[in-house]
Amino acid sequence: MNLSYWEYKSWISNVDITVIGSGIVGLHCALRLRERFPKSKIIVLEKGVLPEGASTKNAGFACFGSTSEIIDDLTTHTEEEIIQLVQKRVDGLQHLRNTLGGTTIGYKEYGGYEIFSKDALDSYANCIANLPRINEMLYPVFNQKVFSEKKSTFGFRNIQETLIYNNLEGQIDTGEMMSSLLTKVYKSDIKILNSCAVLKLSETNNAVAIETEKFAFTSNKVCIATNGFAKQLGIDKVQPARAQVLITKPIKDLQIKGTFHIDKGFYYFRNIDNRILLGGGRNLDFDTENTHLPGQTPIIQNALEKLLEDVVLPARKIEIEHRWSGIMGVGKQKKPIVKQLSDNVFCGVRLGGMGIAIGSGIGKELADLL
Repeated sequence: MNLSYWEYKSWISNVDITVIGSGIVGLHCALRLRERFPKSKIIVLEKGVLPEGASTKNAGFACFGSTSEIIDDLTTHTEEEIIQLVQKRVDGLQHLRNTLGGTTIGYKEYGGYEIFSKDALDSYANCIANLPRINEMLYPVFNQKVFSEKKSTFGFRNIQETLIYNNLEGQIDTGEMMSSLLTKVYKSDIKILNSCAVLKLSETNNAVAIETEKFAFTSNKVCIATNGFAKQLGIDKVQPARAQVLITKPIKDLQIKGTFHIDKGFYYFRNIDNRILLGGGRNLDFDTENTHLPGQTPIIQNALEKLLEDVVLPARKIEIEHRWSGIMGVGKQKKPIVKQLSDNVFCGVRLGGMGIAIGSGIGKELADLL
């Protein structure tokens, strides 16, 4: 890249700390670093024009896990680990609201619901039977019963009549959240360089040599916050996972309010601006969806449309206005990876599809490693 003296001097010389990734984790990490190191030169590198992973592409669920998801997690985690995960999600959501303000991020607490299809009788019965156990397990986190049974009043079809309700779940405006977060970072004298993908990191002379697609420079410390793209920087315990989403055109007299989960959280939908946003379905084709590449596939988009037509908005003419995808970071365990990788490189990755809930907290934890 043809950098001028001024560009080199102002942006990429004498860099104290470089954060890779300008999503929820990266920006909260940068803000915390500024608190701890007020005189340090901090820059953020972002491979996309906007955050490339999931931070500006998620569904905007302020949630901590549905009953079927928690029950499924108990097959690979202990109860204590689940309690710790839920606590981390709750604390992260509170930290996000404290940092940016509930009104600023469009926070609405309409409650969350888990829906079970007519064919999912075994899963439904298992979740209903385990409600007392889950509520007792999570009581130390909330000091109240979280999940309860509630009859559906939304006009859904082909489902079990009883839903599982969580009155503590909310939703946010993802765009407003990230816009306000970026503004806060800029005001903190932190520079963000977009369209700047990192190709290679190497330790040298008590610093880190950073090679990007457009230039190379050195930084005293590096914080990796790329989540879905962590594997490309050598963090093998993080698997990229694509999530496909669609949104309808505005719907007249839409009566649906809340966040809704189906099938262990593999499907989800919500109201936003008199529309329905619906996503998920990667469990239909894990092999294809374990990718860092954006895009949509017929098998998943057709399944999302069928769910919309058969269950969510039956007997209504619906038009899809837009489709997109985001890249998450998942693994065999849902516990995030926040650790020091070498003398001068640190990471906060593997958010497991809970970026809104834990992203702000993981960013703070990452910054506090230095």
